[in-house]
Amino acid sequence: MRYILRRLGFYAVAAWASLTLNFFLPRMMPGDPESVIFARFRGQLRPEEVEALREAYGLSDDPIFLQYFTYLTHVLRGDFGLSISAFPAPVTDVIATGLRWTLLLGGVSLVLGFVVGNALGVLGTWRRGSLLDSTLPPLLIFIGSFPYFWLATLALYLLSFELGWFPLRHAYSDRLSPSYSLDFVQSVLIHLILPAGTVVLVSIGGWLLGMRNTMIATLAEDYITFAEAKGLSQRRIMFSYAARNALLPNITAFGMALGFVLGGALLTEVVFSYPGLGYQLLTAVRNLDYPLMQGLFLMITFAVLGANLIVDLLYVRLDPRVRGS
Repeated sequence: MRYILRRLGFYAVAAWASLTLNFFLPRMMPGDPESVIFARFRGQLRPEEVEALREAYGLSDDPIFLQYFTYLTHVLRGDFGLSISAFPAPVTDVIATGLRWTLLLGGVSLVLGFVVGNALGVLGTWRRGSLLDSTLPPLLIFIGSFPYFWLATLALYLLSFELGWFPLRHAYSDRLSPSYSLDFVQSVLIHLILPAGTVVLVSIGGWLLGMRNTMIATLAEDYITFAEAKGLSQRRIMFSYAARNALLPNITAFGMALGFVLGGALLTEVVFSYPGLGYQLLTAVRNLDYPLMQGLFLMITFAVLGANLIVDLLYVRLDPRVRGS
């Protein structure tokens, strides 16, 4: 229980620090966000209309610390203001439209890469020196050295533009509307293959190598020697004893990988015009949409913090040594 309380306290402080940085960084940047926002309307609005827009965007001449506490109050009730590029839509509505696609792309690619990579790492260790163990790790590590977006661009050019096997852009066919129909689901899956496949292909080598190295170190532990002395089968020792304990470091990496997947998916979404948070962030930067940028940064930060908190709680279940701390 003390371990859980310590971790909750740590993540509460990290969340507060993220909120604080998200508030002060745009105000510390050169230039004035307010002048940028109203530059496009210069000479087109009357003074009362400008004042109405200032109120709608939450712009204020109050002291900075009063603005800070107002900002915290709004964030705690889920109010991130209005999007500039999608005015008058609230930032939460704009993020919600892209979040489901990012969760689909990032979730599928992360889970597939984690499961397949760790499974290959266990199999490679079980058959050390075999063709699988000798060729697959270096090959996947070589592929993993390429950036997400470079491999995505190459796959898009060869498999979509030249061969026409997959769609060129978007998350579903332009001829369909979002629904629960079989045609729409099939279209989403077909459009998902290339973006998710490139992320999985780049990330799978790291999972494989990490699991293989941890498995080799785990197999040298005394409890593995004791299990062998008891006459347990090699298969049971490998999967029930060694793999379970070797998986713990990779579970930690799984939570941390969420942030890297979102960062990598940003450029992958741009390459495929995939309507997720990464594509929205690019649009927000191009349009100087400060409220949307702040909302997206917080969304990504909280996603990483939440994933790591879940991993820490899983540790309590998976590692008995943590329960007594």
